[in-house]
Amino acid sequence: MTDYRTTTKRKYWERNRLSGGELLRKDAVRVFVSITRFILLFGLCFLILQPLLNKISVSLMEEQDLYNPLVVTLPEHVTTANYELAALFLNYWDVLKSTVLVSVTIALIQIIVCTVVGYGFARFDFPLKKFWFGCVILLIVVPPQTISTSLYLHFHFFNLFGKTLNLSGSVVPYYLLSAGCMGLKCGLYIYMVRQFFRNMPKELEEAAYVDGLGTFGTFVRIMLPDAKPILVSCFLFAFVWQWTDIFYTKLFLGNVSMLSMKLSTIADTLDSYVKYTLNDAAGASVGYTQCIVSTGTLMVITPILLLYLFMQKGFTESIAHSGIKA
Repeated sequence: MTDYRTTTKRKYWERNRLSGGELLRKDAVRVFVSITRFILLFGLCFLILQPLLNKISVSLMEEQDLYNPLVVTLPEHVTTANYELAALFLNYWDVLKSTVLVSVTIALIQIIVCTVVGYGFARFDFPLKKFWFGCVILLIVVPPQTISTSLYLHFHFFNLFGKTLNLSGSVVPYYLLSAGCMGLKCGLYIYMVRQFFRNMPKELEEAAYVDGLGTFGTFVRIMLPDAKPILVSCFLFAFVWQWTDIFYTKLFLGNVSMLSMKLSTIADTLDSYVKYTLNDAAGASVGYTQCIVSTGTLMVITPILLLYLFMQKGFTESIAHSGIKA
C-alpha cells in the first residue's frame, strides 16, 4: 500500500512537471472553490437553522435561566414544563385534529380544481381566454385583504335561491371559495400547473386521441400521471399555507379551532393564567411570555417539519422538475 501511494505521488508530480505546474494550479483552485462553497453553504444553513435552534433551547429553559446572563445557548436547568403549559393553552391535541382535517381537505379541493383550470388554460382555446388568465394574475397580485369586507358581507348575507343564510363563522364559505378557485394562493397554483402542462409535448395527447381516448380520459390517464411532481409541490404549498394562515381563518373559520389562531393568542392566555390562576397581579414576565410563544411555535410547526421529512423526495423532484420545465 505504501509503495502504491509513493508511486502515485511520483506520477502526480511528474505529470505536474510536464504540464508546467498547470495540474497543481487546477487542483489548488478546485480545492479552494470546494472549501469556499462549503463555508458559504454552512453559513447559509446556520442562518436558516439558528432561529429554530434558539427556540428549541429557550423552550427547554426554566424561567430563572431566561434571566441568567451566564446561560446563552444551552439551558442550565432543563424542563419540559413549558411544553405542557403550551399544550394546555393551545388545547393542542384536539385543535391539531381539526387543523389537520381542514388543511388537508382545503388543500385537496384547491389542487383538484386548480389542476383542471390550469390544464384548461394550457391546452384549450375559449372566448376571452387572455382576459380570464389576466384575472388569475390579479388573484395572485391583489392582496385578499382588499376584498375582505365584500367577502364577509357576501357570506354573511348569502343568497341561496332567494333565501338569506348566514354562513360566517363556519367552514362552508372557505370550502366554496376554494372550490371556485378563490381560496388562499389558488391563482399561484393555477399558474404553476398551467406552466407545467404548456411544456408537456402535445404528441402525448394526440397519440391518446388516436387510440380512442377522449379529452377527459387523456387528462386522467395520460397527463395527470406525468404531473405528479407539480401536484406534490402545489399540495405541500397549499397545506402549509393553510396551516399557518390567520387571515382566512379569522375571517371564515371563527367556530373552527385552528392552531394558527390559538398560537396568535397564546401570550394573552398565559397572562390571564398567571393573573387569575396563579394570583400574580403583575402578570407574566416578558421573557417567560416569549419562552411560551417559542414553545408553542415549535409545537405548531413540528407536524409541518415531519410532513416535509416524509415527502422531501417528492418535493425535491417536483422543484427540480418544475425548474427544468418552466
